[in-house]
Amino acid sequence: MDNFNNLIDMDDYTVSQWNEIISLAEKIKANPMEYSEKCRGKIMATLFYEPSTRTQMSFQAAMIRLGGNIIGFDNPNNSSVAKGESLKDTVKIVSSYSDILVMRHSQEGSAKAAALCADCHIINAGDGGHLHPTQTLTDLLTLKTELGRLDNLTVGLCGDLKYGRTTHSLVKALSSFPNNRFVLISTPSLALPSYIKDVIRAHGSNFTEVDTIDETIKDLDMLYMTRIQRERFASSEEYERQKDVYCLTKAKMQYARPDMIVMHPLPRVNEIEVAVDDDPRAAYFRQANNGMYVRMALILFTLTEKPKIRPLLIGEIHNNVCCTNPKCVTQTEKYLPHSFINRGDILICEYCDERILL
Repeated sequence: MDNFNNLIDMDDYTVSQWNEIISLAEKIKANPMEYSEKCRGKIMATLFYEPSTRTQMSFQAAMIRLGGNIIGFDNPNNSSVAKGESLKDTVKIVSSYSDILVMRHSQEGSAKAAALCADCHIINAGDGGHLHPTQTLTDLLTLKTELGRLDNLTVGLCGDLKYGRTTHSLVKALSSFPNNRFVLISTPSLALPSYIKDVIRAHGSNFTEVDTIDETIKDLDMLYMTRIQRERFASSEEYERQKDVYCLTKAKMQYARPDMIVMHPLPRVNEIEVAVDDDPRAAYFRQANNGMYVRMALILFTLTEKPKIRPLLIGEIHNNVCCTNPKCVTQTEKYLPHSFINRGDILICEYCDERILL
């Protein structure tokens, strides 16, 4: 049973709780000194198995600004992971030193796997190409700040929608608000996964799929650009074919509405022309700044909200069935129970959401 407030997926909190966190972030942003001692005596561990600038540093800055302390690593080669230590053993030890543990990992489902053995709260800072819920909270705060609402939006998502964990979490979240519509801009090989499209349909939202920015930019309230991620591709050749397909230029921005905003989880490579930075509609640097405030709010919420006792795994154990996703955490962490949600003739892995036909 889970007796901690974990944020593995946005589904772990209700929409009203998302709004509560966003409202708290707005209060902190308006008066940060009022919260400067709220985490005095608390310790946050940051375990970053993958490189990060904004997510790692904004979490660390958030805890420091709340008066707390931080431990952890930003390179697994400088820890016992390099000696072959399992994820379970690393998390078990570090969580015993901490009040809250923030983890980024290359394997999908790793955050849920960590929560199964942790002795403190777990926050998912990105699990492979799967999910990135704290970036989504940052995005929601940015939309609320920039546009004043989280509903009745036409949102364009462009680039790597297959491996882009930020887009997966954002689509799942925005589908929960009324009358949001999605325009999915990608090549066929980088299209949004079917399980995320199913979430959109389940909430009664609409989406369309297009090939270019040009044909849709005039209709958007927000354009969410993403990097084509070299680290997610199986081969360098496939990456080279995709990397320069989409680029937002100053010329294309002329066709956008005066009140449209451009967001990007960053880092940027070449998908947004530097000249766009001077456009007041470019919100991505303001978005990154919002990340620190929303993570301050999330830390406070996680540590103070009364936890709901619930099982982390709710499916059926099929230890004779292996997830077919080569990036699933169960591929390397062999001790994990193989837990699946049964949907008729389909099994859905509870760690990475991969679907397996029976």
